[in-house]
Amino acid sequence: MRKFFMPAIVALCAALPAHADTAAYMAQQLARYQKYAQAPVERFPMVSLWQWQVVGKDNVVVWTGVNTVYLITVEKSCNNLGWARGIGITQNTSMHVDAKFDSIVFDHQTCRISQIQPLDYKALQRDEKSAKSDNPQAVGGE
Repeated sequence: MRKFFMPAIVALCAALPAHADTAAYMAQQLARYQKYAQAPVERFPMVSLWQWQVVGKDNVVVWTGVNTVYLITVEKSCNNLGWARGIGITQNTSMHVDAKFDSIVFDHQTCRISQIQPLDYKALQRDEKSAKSDNPQAVGGE
């Protein structure tokens, strides 16, 4: 029994620094997107979920098209969103996602959406491209 217990503790300790790095990276990405977040909206149209990125324990960025991007905040009762390997979004209204009515779904968990903010994604891309051309040594975000 003792031989099994010790490797489990070593594995757990080894995983802790990775989570800290992940949390720091997500905080950096959240700040990056918040800079381009616009006023909250009640809903947005969505035919399909094109791409997504978890950027905090309560935040997900979703792409519904190449340049159509939203920063979604979920209620605080959501656990382990940062570790989600895949997500879904409920749509209680046909082809729309509504704040306070729809949810982010992952790992048998449903997290109610509390806020939706459109992102000025073209401005983000333009600013990052400009920053790269001003400083060729800089490494971009995404």
